[in-house]
Amino acid sequence: MKTHDRTEDRQQNANARAFTSRRRMLAAAALAPVLSAAGASTVAARALPNDPIGPTGPSAPGHHRRIKPVPTGLADWAGVAKALGRTGDMLRATTYHTAFPRRDLRVVSDGVVVTPGLALGTHVAFVRYADGSTMLMGDVVVTENELQCVTDAWQAHGIEQTALHKHLLAQTPDIWWTHVHAHGHDAVALARGLRAGLDRTGTPPDLPPGPPTPIDLDIAGMEAALGTKGVSDGEVYKCVFLRRETIADGHLILPPGLGSTSAFTFQPLGGGRAALAGDCAMLASEVQNTLKALRRGGIKLVELHNHHLAEDPRLFFTHFWAVGDAVELARALRPAVEATNVVPSL
Repeated sequence: MKTHDRTEDRQQNANARAFTSRRRMLAAAALAPVLSAAGASTVAARALPNDPIGPTGPSAPGHHRRIKPVPTGLADWAGVAKALGRTGDMLRATTYHTAFPRRDLRVVSDGVVVTPGLALGTHVAFVRYADGSTMLMGDVVVTENELQCVTDAWQAHGIEQTALHKHLLAQTPDIWWTHVHAHGHDAVALARGLRAGLDRTGTPPDLPPGPPTPIDLDIAGMEAALGTKGVSDGEVYKCVFLRRETIADGHLILPPGLGSTSAFTFQPLGGGRAALAGDCAMLASEVQNTLKALRRGGIKLVELHNHHLAEDPRLFFTHFWAVGDAVELARALRPAVEATNVVPSL
């Protein structure tokens, strides 16, 4: 074990480099025909020897010295992009992110037709580490009818699920959100394992996004109320906050924002009104004050749960929903932001 640790230290010192903290948002893909369930990969993700976060599940934090992520570029992920069937983009120079908007679904919640950008987007991320390994982490949208087949496919390919929950109150049809996790030395095998599950959903193939269009919301008023700027893709307006702490998943240090953000997404409904869907990342000591702040603002609570199995410090997430004047909703969120140790991503 001492030799293994010294080797990890040398690799970390030789390869770890500083990364940036700026987050950007992908434009959603256009509607396309439903993807068939054929062609799933049979190559299982290869676990690391004595890996505390392998297909058999995480072990106690601190088993290994913590390893930092290293900077990568799009060229480093060409094999992953090919396996996933679409190209992603880089976030903060360390995280390769790919979106799979569920434009095949027509979901109604609280009388609102939910757009993919508001709450129906699958997002997956790949991160390279100083020891040459890769971590996969994601949040996947599935219908209730798809869930069990998707789970079986991932289990057959060494892809773990770390959470299963709702992001919306009562919705039609029934939708679930499941978090996935894997770690190994073969990034393409991880991508193929992920794809095996995605191919058992109706997720449509990728299409180039259209040109951005102005969004019908009082952006200036919302930004003044929240005390930060957000981004718009022409479909929704989004503000993201990052935890100030360094977060680790087992022995792997997470890049800023990965798996630890508070995100507020507004879908315009006309006349200055919006549907709000979001979540807050919280320490245990912050949970009650955050929930109280949300309810004082008239925001409906949807879920309280964990997204990870071995993170340090331990994080809790609350998902919430509201419909109303967009500026008033933003103003109602401000106390919840101030109840948590976060910083704006922009």
